[in-house]
Amino acid sequence: MADNLERQGGVYHVRMAIPKDVQSAFGGRRILSKSLGTSDRNDAMRLRLPYLIQWKADIKAARTARQLPEGWQEKFAADVALIDQIKQHNKAKIIGVPAPSLPIAPPPTISEMITRLIRDNGLPEAPRTERDRVAGELHLEDEMAAALHKALGLVWQHQYTFQPSQSSELSEIIEDPSSYKPKSPLTSARLEAFRAFGERQGLGKKSLDIQASKLAVLSAYLAAEGSPLNFDTVATWLDSLTVQPKTKKQYVWAGSQFWQWAIKYDARWREDYKGKPNPFEDHTMPVLRGKAAADAKRKAFTLEELAELYAAAKDGKNAHLPNLITLGAYTGARIEELCQLRIEDVITVDGIPALSVKDSKTEAGIREIPIHSDIAGLVERLAAASKDGYLLPSTDGNKYGVRSDLYSKAFGRLKTAMQYGRQHVFHSIRMFFITELHRADVAGITLAAIVGHETGTVTFDVYSQGPSMKQKAQAIMKLRLNLLGSPTRNVQVTTHTTPAPNRNDAHTSKQGA
Repeated sequence: MADNLERQGGVYHVRMAIPKDVQSAFGGRRILSKSLGTSDRNDAMRLRLPYLIQWKADIKAARTARQLPEGWQEKFAADVALIDQIKQHNKAKIIGVPAPSLPIAPPPTISEMITRLIRDNGLPEAPRTERDRVAGELHLEDEMAAALHKALGLVWQHQYTFQPSQSSELSEIIEDPSSYKPKSPLTSARLEAFRAFGERQGLGKKSLDIQASKLAVLSAYLAAEGSPLNFDTVATWLDSLTVQPKTKKQYVWAGSQFWQWAIKYDARWREDYKGKPNPFEDHTMPVLRGKAAADAKRKAFTLEELAELYAAAKDGKNAHLPNLITLGAYTGARIEELCQLRIEDVITVDGIPALSVKDSKTEAGIREIPIHSDIAGLVERLAAASKDGYLLPSTDGNKYGVRSDLYSKAFGRLKTAMQYGRQHVFHSIRMFFITELHRADVAGITLAAIVGHETGTVTFDVYSQGPSMKQKAQAIMKLRLNLLGSPTRNVQVTTHTTPAPNRNDAHTSKQGA
C-alpha cells in the first residue's frame, strides 16, 4: 500500500497509518481511511492527494501540540511542590500548629471534606480516640498527596509525548520535587507566581512587567554564570550593568520585593534560603556629584524654549500636541492627568472655572486646578469639539491603558528634533510651571496644592483642607506667558457647576496635597 490505496468491494479507499505517539489525538484510532467513490485507479491516485495532505498536516499538528515545552521540568516540579505545600499546610492545621502560608487560597483538609460529607448526608461519625483521629487524618493527607503526584504525572503524559529519559526524569520529580535543580532559582514559574500575587494585590500591570523584566535579567545572568544567589553575586551583577545608578536601584528594589514574597509564600525557597540574608540589601550605589549630578538631573524649560516648542508643534503633524503643551504650561499637570481630562471635568468651584483631576499617581494629585484666563477659550473649544468625551483625543492607549502614550512619543520626537537631550522631557513643562509660580512669590502651600504635591507636614497634609479656589486662582493668574500669542483675557468657560468642597468629604480632604 505504498501509494496509500486499497481496493475494497471494487471501490478504492485512501488509507494512512496513524503514528503511535499521536493516536490519542485521533481518539485512539490507528488507521485513517476514506472511500474515494471510484473504481478507476487513475482517478483514485488523483483523488487521494487532498486527503493525504490534510492527514499529514493533522498528524504534524498533533505531534507539535504534544511536544514538551522548553523548561517543562521547572513547571512540573513547581506543581508537585505546590501539592506538598498544601499537604504540609493541611497537616499543620490538623495538629493545631501555625500553618505555613500558601501562594493560593488554602483548600480544605481531607478530614474537613469527610466531615462535611458526613454532616451533609446525616451519617453518624465513627467514634475514635483523639490520637487515632489525628494519626488517621495525617495518614490520609500523605496518601492524597502521593496520589495527586501520580495523577499529575499521568495528566502530563496524556498531554505530551515523553522520551524514555524524560519519563525517568518525570518519575524522579514525582518522587522528590527537590531533585530538579534549575540553572537559576528565579525560574519562570516562580516569576509567574510572583506576578500573579502582585495582580491579586492590585498592583498595576506596567509595574509588574517592569519588575519581571528586571528579575529576568538577573535570572539570565545567574544561569549564564552558574553563580549562586547571594550578596556577592548580586554586587558583581550590578557592577556589570551599564545603566544609571537610579536604574540599578530599581533592579535592587525589584529583587528585594521578590525575595520578601518568596520567603513568605514559597515553601521550597524558605527551605533553600533558610537563615540567609536578603542578598539585595545594603548595596552601595554610585553617587553622582558636581557636574555629573547636574548633567543627570532633569531641567525645566525656559519661557523662550517653551514658546519655540509650541511654535514647532504647531507646524507638526499632531494637531493636538500644541494644545497639550499649552495645557501643561498653564496648569502644571502631568501628561497622563491632562490626557485623562473629560468634558465633565471642566467645572466651576466657588464661581471659578477649574479642571478636576480625578485620578493621579498620588492621593495628593486628586485636585482642582483653576483655569487661567489665557486658556479658557482653548478649553471651551476642546470641550465643544470632543467626539469621545475627552478634551484631548487619543487612542485607547498602549497595552497598559495609558492615553498619553502617543502624545509622549510625539513630544519625544519633537524635542529630539529640536536638539533637546535626556534632561528635557514633558515633565520639564511641569517644572517650568512650578518655577514660574515660585518666582512670582506664590506661597509654597498654595503651589503644592495646585500641582498635587504633599507638603511633608502633618499640619497642612492632614489637618488643613488646603487653600481656597480663590487663592489658587490668584496664584495661577500670576503667570504671564502669552504662549498662544494673544493678550491675557477673561473668557468665561461653559462649565459644570460644582459646589464648594465639603470639609468632611474624604475626596477633598487632601485637595491641597
